Amino acid sequence: MPDAARTLLCFDYGLKKIGVAIGNTLTHLARPLTILQPVTRLERFAQIEALLHEWQPNALVVGLPLTLAGEEQYASLRCRRFANQLQGRYGLEVYLVDERGSSLEAQDILANNDDDDAVAAAVILQRWLDTQK
Repeated sequence: MPDAARTLLCFDYGLKKIGVAIGNTLTHLARPLTILQPVTRLERFAQIEALLHEWQPNALVVGLPLTLAGEEQYASLRCRRFANQLQGRYGLEVYLVDERGSSLEAQDILANNDDDDAVAAAVILQRWLDTQK
């Protein structure tokens, strides 16, 4: 018998903007949800809490920025810290997923230079979902 379907929220973390996507393990599809633009740390977690309350995810995914060679960089440390904060605050399982090329892929999907953060989050979440089939 297959495991129960799980809902996931994905975060494409940035200092100024956080792209958010939603998906589930039943359909194995991710879609862009929103872009958070908190000014303070307090606002960031208030906005995230509102999303968690609304969507009731079973787990979270955070994009991990790596260099083209697949190595960690300073931004990787910030994203790991963010992932640890999410897990500590909300007690949800958090998966880190290589986000290399996700913004370029999002720009291709949008076919323009509009804000691509939520679409990039959907690309990252789709990568995770594709590994769960």
